Amino acid sequence: MMEFARSEKFSNCVVFILFFNALLLCCVSGIGVNWGTQCTHLLSPTTVVKMLKDNGIQKVKLFDADPNILNALKKTGIQVMVGIPNDMLYTLANSLPAAEKWVSKNVSAHVSSGGVDIRYVAVGNEPFLSTYNGTFEATTLPALVNIQAALTKAGLKKPSDGDFRSNINNLMLQIVKFLSDNGAPFTVNIYPFISLYLDPSFPSEYAFFNGFQSAIVDNGKTYDNVLDANHDTLVWALQKHGYGNLPIIVGEIGWPTDGDKFANLQNAQRFNQGFMSKYVSGKGTPMRPSPIDAYLFSFIDEDNKSIQPGNFERHWGLFYLDGQPKYQLNLGTGRANGLVGASGVDHLAKKWCVLKPSANLNSDQLAPSVSYACQNADCTSLGYGTSCSNLDVKGNISYAFNSYYQVNDQMDSACKFPGLSMVTDKDPSVGTCKFRIMIQTDSAELNGIVGSTTTVFLALVFSLLCNVKF
Repeated sequence: MMEFARSEKFSNCVVFILFFNALLLCCVSGIGVNWGTQCTHLLSPTTVVKMLKDNGIQKVKLFDADPNILNALKKTGIQVMVGIPNDMLYTLANSLPAAEKWVSKNVSAHVSSGGVDIRYVAVGNEPFLSTYNGTFEATTLPALVNIQAALTKAGLKKPSDGDFRSNINNLMLQIVKFLSDNGAPFTVNIYPFISLYLDPSFPSEYAFFNGFQSAIVDNGKTYDNVLDANHDTLVWALQKHGYGNLPIIVGEIGWPTDGDKFANLQNAQRFNQGFMSKYVSGKGTPMRPSPIDAYLFSFIDEDNKSIQPGNFERHWGLFYLDGQPKYQLNLGTGRANGLVGASGVDHLAKKWCVLKPSANLNSDQLAPSVSYACQNADCTSLGYGTSCSNLDVKGNISYAFNSYYQVNDQMDSACKFPGLSMVTDKDPSVGTCKFRIMIQTDSAELNGIVGSTTTVFLALVFSLLCNVKF
């Protein structure tokens, strides 16, 4: 969209307007106003916002991203166009990270923190006026491109913009055709948690199912949660290439309970119960209103899983490693009391490996001992925002030692960190941080694959294949 200067003298000068794709369609009708701030004595933002509402103004254009003004516009229902001043164009044109930082601070943060209804970003203000002597001619377009890329990376696009990534588009079309020819579904993993994990400014309420206030309206369809938006992004991508009826299975969906500040029992219960309520109701997505075919991820924690994507990877389970439920969850299976834990599971003895009270914290053996324990066990509950973030230094060391001790079935040799460790029968758990005892299992491993005649199920799992973040 371009806004042409009013004066005929500058009739060939344009202002570049960048669409904020996540919140673009179905804008309110009626006249909007520009809100300038070049005054010697400014009215307070709250006063101006009240004036806007009293006069029935539903759209406002700002010339910069003043945080006080944006805060005053929270939850007002007034649609906002945020401007980028010309003096910022050089920096944004020459640095994609600078553009990403600007979007995170001035767009994503305000959308997520309080529901500012930002619809557009205006990149530059009449940058080609002759009075500027060409100052901004070389930087306007690159700045525009970088801001668009930053918005795209932030996941702020509408589902109908979805398509397969350009670098694998041909390959994807071959795969999709193969699936279609063989009557097989397209299986996609959708993780709203990952969107929040990768970008703390991502609108957190959009990840859940409670009706995100700044819902995305796209071609007459409303998206108030990221599951629907991501699912229908894939639907749009398939539809654009003639495969709009290809069945879709959500192969993995869930929320972890530890290993990150956003991964906790409360968020996991909230997300999974919200999803299950939607699932049980038979409600699909705006583009596919029929019931969703989905698999929760995951049933039981996996304490030996790779943590390359993040420490949360070992904590996706509905159940702990010993088969006990983490929280109440109604799966719609007729069990009113929620999840049913494992029975007949035996634990090892009630003893733990901890740091000796007399241990020397300046010992040369301390750091390598802790590192060895964590590398060969599971310390992912330690760190900022985790279930064990309340531990002090000694507590962290004890947790690492005990994790190694339990993983090694409480062998005496597994609590022999030189001059540092000891076995105790006193539970060192503190608050939310549980020093768990390992379960007893058979030592034999399954070396073969048990099974008989099976049906080959042609399904490919794809994640992050579309241009919108899954």
